[in-house]
Amino acid sequence: MKYSQGNSVGTAVLSSQGDQLVAVELNLHGLPPGVHAIHIHETAKCEAPDFKSAGPHFNPDHKKHGLENPEGHHAGDLNNITVNAKGNVKVKFTIPNVTLDGDDPHSLFRNGGTSLVIHAKADDMKTDPAGNSGDRIACGVITK
Repeated sequence: MKYSQGNSVGTAVLSSQGDQLVAVELNLHGLPPGVHAIHIHETAKCEAPDFKSAGPHFNPDHKKHGLENPEGHHAGDLNNITVNAKGNVKVKFTIPNVTLDGDDPHSLFRNGGTSLVIHAKADDMKTDPAGNSGDRIACGVITK
């Protein structure tokens, strides 16, 4: 994953954990301390400076934004991450309802892949389309 200036902020390693469950291991550094939104976006592009090339959230089921949305949420909506005072975060989590199987509509490799984006602020978990999470500050293309 990289900042808009091109410098690395660390890695995200994804692995299949069975049918429609993907594990993520983040090891990031140099980020602003605090709580940040992290989402999967539908396009495998991370063009600086604003990473808008990553497109909207990965949403194969055409749902609303937010893990707390009663109508369901985007497949790319994830829980916030907390960056410590030194700018580091090391965390493992799983993402349900996605797969690494290229033929599946919920595959993170469908249509050329997706991106993992970190935002400047926390996701409020309900506001459509992106939870008032602010600017995109880091991005990484999800590749095989």
